[in-house]
Amino acid sequence: MMSFSRALRTKQQNTKKDLKSFLRFVGPGLMVAVGYMDPGNWATDIEGGSRFGYTLLSVILLSNLFAMFLQHLCIKLGIATGRDLAQSCRAYYSKPVNFVLWILCEIAITACDLAEVIGSAIALNLLFGIPLTWGIAITALDVLLILMLQSKGFRTLEIIIGGLIGIILMCFGYEIILSSPDIREVVNGFVPTPELYRNPSMLYIGIGILGATVMPHNLYLHSHVVMHKPYEKTPAGKRQAIKLLTWDSNLSLVLAFVINASILIVAAANFHKNGYHNVAEIQDAYKLLTPLLGSEWASIIFGVALLASGLNSTLTGTLAGQIVMEGFMHIRLKPWLRRLITRLIAIVPAFIIAVVYGDSGTNELLILSQVILSMQLSFAVIPLVIFTSKKSIMGNFANSLGKKSIAVLVAVIILLLNVILLYQTLF
Repeated sequence: MMSFSRALRTKQQNTKKDLKSFLRFVGPGLMVAVGYMDPGNWATDIEGGSRFGYTLLSVILLSNLFAMFLQHLCIKLGIATGRDLAQSCRAYYSKPVNFVLWILCEIAITACDLAEVIGSAIALNLLFGIPLTWGIAITALDVLLILMLQSKGFRTLEIIIGGLIGIILMCFGYEIILSSPDIREVVNGFVPTPELYRNPSMLYIGIGILGATVMPHNLYLHSHVVMHKPYEKTPAGKRQAIKLLTWDSNLSLVLAFVINASILIVAAANFHKNGYHNVAEIQDAYKLLTPLLGSEWASIIFGVALLASGLNSTLTGTLAGQIVMEGFMHIRLKPWLRRLITRLIAIVPAFIIAVVYGDSGTNELLILSQVILSMQLSFAVIPLVIFTSKKSIMGNFANSLGKKSIAVLVAVIILLLNVILLYQTLF
């Protein structure tokens, strides 16, 4: 009996020790997961759900699995080499190649920032009646918020981001309960259908969802922030760090998956089911939820979740921009200046479109930004796959044959989908 009690106490102590070790590594996954639930995801998920019902849930699932695998490779690269993806590119590629990769990554960051600008402006308009153009201008003030929070350190950012993700989850939990989706149809939606490849409109939205889910700049960001966690620089220490950081990443991306799937399910259960097959705008979704669900809170909670999403995405944008600028070109700017430049590049086109075309124009711009992100993705994925597969760079942490095969397959699928998208767009 005594030996059993002693064994039980030992097991409990080991469990507490393992949990304490894991908690030290929690955070980078949440920072990265933010990019997987930004306002750009909302536009593609809402349009996908209203037009095609639950069919594109399979794309969200596949995109999330891709994201989990690619973020794991980012963790391996950062921990095993002590370099992030941008620094690795600078170390192993020529200056012209680095310059092109940097420009492409800056385009991706600007496209992401464009989604944040529009999403936040729409949320302010829906909740407080602030005109869209004024809302877009107000988003420039987030530079002050970024400065204040970044001075507090990474841990404060991680806690705030975790809190905002919690708000979004609770909001959509409420929306899902009210929507009462057909569980059988939801489950069937996770099974891929050949129609996805045959229907150009469905493929366009599907690739938009892929671009909104697997963010190019997240690969650079994640490979950098993991290096700030305390871990032993021994092979065993690195192995443990990779394991625990991968758990952190996967659990955070499960949250992102639940949120993305919830947005599409709410759209399918309320709009597609009731014959509203052309709800492509966040504003329309906001206005329709209350009458369809019979609750005045349905629209308000939807708007609160959108605002939390926009604020969350804002927090990691500057950091990613600084990392790629320093990593590729060794250019260092003050955070406020970097944020101001990026945000102004995003604000100008958003402001012009809002003035000339109104709500519909900004929503088209929102979806286009996600397609642009998708088309930039291969230029981040391919170097990541190459670096993590080379023993000369990774040592004993290089991808195994099986992992290398999966990495190449993921890279080829992403590249192929973007070639199809480019062909359809041009011809």
